[in-house]
Amino acid sequence: MPRATDNDPSPRQAAPRSFATAQVQAGFDSSVAENTAVPAIHQSNGFEFRSLAEARDLFALRKDGNIYSRAANPTVLVFERRVAELEGGIGAAGVASGQAAVAVALLALAKQGEHIVAARQLYGGTVDLLQDTFADWGIEVTFVDQDDIDAWSAAVRPTTRALFAESISNPIAQVLDLGAVATVAQQAGVPLVIDNTVATPYLQRAKDFGADIVVHSATKFLGGHGTSLGGVVVDLGTFDFSAEPERWPQLTQTYPRVPDGSLVERFGETGSPYIALVKTKYVHDLGPSLSAFNAFQLLQGLETLDLRMQRHTESALAVARYLETHPAVARVHHPGLDSSPWRGQAQTYLPRGVSSVFAFDLPATGDPEADFRLVEAFISRLQVVRLVANIGDARSLVAHPASMTHSHMSPTQLAEAHIGPTTVRLSIGLEDARDIVDDLARALDGIGESADATRVPATVAG
Repeated sequence: MPRATDNDPSPRQAAPRSFATAQVQAGFDSSVAENTAVPAIHQSNGFEFRSLAEARDLFALRKDGNIYSRAANPTVLVFERRVAELEGGIGAAGVASGQAAVAVALLALAKQGEHIVAARQLYGGTVDLLQDTFADWGIEVTFVDQDDIDAWSAAVRPTTRALFAESISNPIAQVLDLGAVATVAQQAGVPLVIDNTVATPYLQRAKDFGADIVVHSATKFLGGHGTSLGGVVVDLGTFDFSAEPERWPQLTQTYPRVPDGSLVERFGETGSPYIALVKTKYVHDLGPSLSAFNAFQLLQGLETLDLRMQRHTESALAVARYLETHPAVARVHHPGLDSSPWRGQAQTYLPRGVSSVFAFDLPATGDPEADFRLVEAFISRLQVVRLVANIGDARSLVAHPASMTHSHMSPTQLAEAHIGPTTVRLSIGLEDARDIVDDLARALDGIGESADATRVPATVAG
């Protein structure tokens, strides 16, 4: 956050110093900002105050400025501002991971005794968070089929404080009817929180379709290179917390950390009261801080986001089209295919390109161990596509959701999310698409032509 510039005290005279003091302090002036052409890594835990009066004002949130990197850091601030602008938001909070982003985004909205409605079709780790950890904290979550708009409406209660879904689901790549779900949220008087990790703001600006808050696992496409964990929460500025102030006391009533009033009063005209709450309470208290170095790495990734997403999506569609023709593939879940039940929604919500994270099913035998061995043998033959529990990397990656990312889900939950024992997830990277197709072809050849008899027509996929 920017430093305050008024009431600078007079500079102090340099004191004589010994070797030990010089080796700690020589050559550095904390008041001098270098004119670097790219954002600098501010690798510092804390920041020097120019006076005790300034420190008092910063801690009381009467001024903006640097205090301690657990809640705010200058390099992280650049990252926050950049993602906020890409999403059309009014403020953002960078955190240590995408999981942390989901957690603090929802904790700032719902407390013990309150309720969230969420899509069933979520990343497995998010399901763990919502059904286990949030339950431990007294926050109830109702999961609904994201394609059933009536189910969203029916699940809303007086205690509901948020609706939550992924714009493109992981791993099946279902495209959310975001506008329809946004209408339900508006009628309920609660924010719609969208995990936009797979789409990124390049493929979809969720704000344009009615979302109020966006979260990202910046670990994925925003960073793009599989080197740095990070997450971000963006307030899109579309939800008016003051319309029903009694529902949002954390924002509209006196906030103990702002002695002069509420967060809406302090930040309502100049920033985001919601992001102020996320940072000054949940990031500050729980400590899921984004490091300056990781923020720097993520900023490097953001500089090429549009170019990378164009390559990712073009290659993924080519791979999906190839897989759809292969006799050893039972079904392909890619919304860019004409046969996909989400093709129409992809055209509406993803005009620049469709997901490069998607799944396909190998033919199932009905025997869980035999199905696992089939997938294991297929993956073992891959050479270009790597077995890694990540997505959005420059490298093409493969995973087996049922035994990896979604392994904690019950058989019923897996079925509701359209994940079977032979479902294989792909995240198509930046390699030559022909090399990726050839690699998959070699791995599929071992399965043989006999799979054609078990093939499921793509028109009924999902």
